[in-house]
Amino acid sequence: QVQLVESGGGLVQAGGSLRVSCAASGLTFSANNMAWFRQIPGKEREYVAAITKSSGSTAYADSVKGRFTISRDNAKNTVYLQMNNLKPEDTAVYYCAADPIWFNSRNADHWDYWGKGTLVTVSS
Repeated sequence: QVQLVESGGGLVQAGGSLRVSCAASGLTFSANNMAWFRQIPGKEREYVAAITKSSGSTAYADSVKGRFTISRDNAKNTVYLQMNNLKPEDTAVYYCAADPIWFNSRNADHWDYWGKGTLVTVSS
């Protein structure tokens, strides 16, 4: 049974930093591309960043480029999202996703496995 468990969310002031993590089990982690999406209630899930199986390539949404960094540790079966210079509009539930084929797809339907999310709140 595949499980993706996000952690590290919380409340932070605008301009601050936060790192969220996603621990994977039940799948061959190194055989999956990983991504972060986020969602505000009432809105569609929004692509944030993605990383290939071997960390050879990364990609970002324009809204977070230069502020967020995605990374992974295949030895720990964990993917990270370092978020710097946070803005109130970054407030959302952050989800990690995994898929053995898709990389850098902004379509949430393409990603096979999902976590339950972690809430990030940025106060102004």
